[in-house]
Amino acid sequence: MLYLSQLLGRPVREVEGERVAVLKDVIVRLGEDHPPLTGIVARHQRRDIFFARADILRLDGQGVWLNTDVLNLRKFTRREGEVLLVRDVLDKQLIDVDGKRVVRVNDVQLFEAGGEWRVTGADVTLAGLWRRLFPQNFVGATRTVEVIDWADVGYLATDAATVQLKSSRDKLSRLHPVEIARLAEALSRHQGAEVIEALDDATAAETLEEMHADDQVHIIGNMEEERAADILEHMSPDEAADVLGDLPEEKAEDLLDLMEHEEKADVQELLPYEDDEAGGLMTTEFVVLPKHLTAGEALLRLREMAETPNMIYYLYVVEEEGSWKLSGVIALRSLILADPGARLSEVMRDEFQYARPKDSARDVAETIAEYNLLALPVVDDAGDIAGIVTVDDAMEYLLPKDWRQRLPRVFG
Repeated sequence: MLYLSQLLGRPVREVEGERVAVLKDVIVRLGEDHPPLTGIVARHQRRDIFFARADILRLDGQGVWLNTDVLNLRKFTRREGEVLLVRDVLDKQLIDVDGKRVVRVNDVQLFEAGGEWRVTGADVTLAGLWRRLFPQNFVGATRTVEVIDWADVGYLATDAATVQLKSSRDKLSRLHPVEIARLAEALSRHQGAEVIEALDDATAAETLEEMHADDQVHIIGNMEEERAADILEHMSPDEAADVLGDLPEEKAEDLLDLMEHEEKADVQELLPYEDDEAGGLMTTEFVVLPKHLTAGEALLRLREMAETPNMIYYLYVVEEEGSWKLSGVIALRSLILADPGARLSEVMRDEFQYARPKDSARDVAETIAEYNLLALPVVDDAGDIAGIVTVDDAMEYLLPKDWRQRLPRVFG
């Protein structure tokens, strides 16, 4: 086992043992949990030259021994998928998936097995930095070393334009969207956007919903439009409407045009409302059932629905099939406990709290808090249900900005 710091500046010797260059960087290829070494970059007479792994006989703390005396003096050029450990990894940030944190790489651990050298970990402690700065005075036994297994590296933050450094989806998908959001926000905006783009559409949407509004707008606004529209389709309509409402009008229209018809229609319903109105807080993700159904029929219909909101606590009972005219509300618990033969009109509450689309958002939030509700229906002047305001969105409105991100998402 070697650390990168133990190799840097060491001599590169040809087959007869004569020093021909000085090691400047180590090249590995991404794509595996422990990337293999593919070559080195060495400094020879003020020129950076490349030696392939096949040219290397031995690596150790004294330097590099080659199995050839032929030097290829052509200038080194990075190949696709390659990472230079000094240029691209040292002093850069990475996401430690197992530890759910962003850390800085102070040294890189390499290990030889079966004649092949691989990157096995990243030293993120001060010991790694000390080893690099003062190699002659470093005493490993007296310093705590923490090496992160490279298999747990979910993202490597680097500005190397020619290297694909986005994490595999499998690694980041081990985390909850809230955790991914916090990690992305700990990076620069550009790097945070790369993290989001590495995710599948559904996970990216959930993660964006947990991020600050400014970051949401920046990421969606700078993303390739087809991909941005796909992610917006997976977001809840109220969140998607908020993002589009904060984008330049022309950009928002372009993204709307690329969205599927059904999702587009849901979002368009919410765009006319201001943030401080009930309509600006509400979502169109809710379940309506006609009042002539029995409790048993209603439960069967719920099971057969292709898509339902993430969390169903209340069901909204309307006058008839295809109608939006709100007649009553029934909690899911009450529906489950009701006589399967009882009609919804018999078990629903026909007296309930509701809001109008133009009501003050603060008044709506205070009503939800006062009556201990998990959601409040928003009803238009014709008596039709237009949406619901969930308790998490209401509390976000009431809480100070710094506390909003700490609020658990009841419906998330």
